[in-house]
Amino acid sequence: MTSDRWAGERVLVTGATGMVGSAVCRRLVDAGAHVVALVLDADPSSDLIRSGTMGRTAVVHGALEDLAAVERAIVGHEVTTLVHLGAQTIVSAARRAPLATFEANIRGTYDVLEVARRHPDLVRRVVVASSDKAYGASDSLPYVESHPLAGRQPYEVSKSCADLIAQSYATTYGLPVAVARCGNIYGPGDLNWSRIVPGTVRSLLRGERPVIRSDGTLVRDYLHVDDVVDAYLALAASLDDPPPGGVAYNFSDESPRTVLEVYAAVCQAAGTADVEPEVLGLASDEIPSQHLDASAARERLGWRPRVELGDGLRRTVDWYRELFADDPVRFDA
Repeated sequence: MTSDRWAGERVLVTGATGMVGSAVCRRLVDAGAHVVALVLDADPSSDLIRSGTMGRTAVVHGALEDLAAVERAIVGHEVTTLVHLGAQTIVSAARRAPLATFEANIRGTYDVLEVARRHPDLVRRVVVASSDKAYGASDSLPYVESHPLAGRQPYEVSKSCADLIAQSYATTYGLPVAVARCGNIYGPGDLNWSRIVPGTVRSLLRGERPVIRSDGTLVRDYLHVDDVVDAYLALAASLDDPPPGGVAYNFSDESPRTVLEVYAAVCQAAGTADVEPEVLGLASDEIPSQHLDASAARERLGWRPRVELGDGLRRTVDWYRELFADDPVRFDA
């Protein structure tokens, strides 16, 4: 896929201030696209702002749960491609506040899809970000796309529902929708400190003992944000000739790792390999092992991960060093 593929395209990105949303916006703007960012809260530490990308986009302020705001963003800017990334993404937050999570993740998704359905003269492509969590727990791993979507905990259920709703719109209304299912995403721009990579890096850079919420044995895929951006844009481009009934793809480097293995890799990337973490063992409600088969994406989309974990973590640590150096007071709390 050439970089000029998106030149002149009018693209709405929801969740634009998040790690992945910021990176998608930057890639598209650099490629010459007219990017519309749907923004609820603008954190000055978001890479969308720090990188200067926000100043190169059209910004619409509003919530995904507000259908009128979503319609204003799409119709007012004559959007042809939707990259729907907006969601409540923290598993522990979903457990504490399930209704808010269902509103953001489920209602937010059907609002985007409904506006797209109402305006087929405009919208030609919709990419919906799902997750490996949509599959729920399974004794049969790795997940393939034909696995049932069987979430049980609030966050898992919200992703299962959003995924199924996207498929429903594709099947029932012929909406050109594709669903992306990724594992854990890491990289520059992640400000969710409860996650293993940003939380560990922040503790190490502050000279503190890092904390691991789980017992460290949870197995997950870890995919660098640049590879995820490649995946979403490859998926969007595939909708130039959309398959009937929609399609879903897994994206993974197919190298599942335990939390403790990732922790050790973060420490090595930060140059502090001997720091012993505090292991809390509190994440008893999380699925013990999840990882994805990405052969369909390789074979049909030509997608492959390009960023090796060690290199990706070194780049990530460098980003946080710069972030903390720019605003030491803000991140000293």
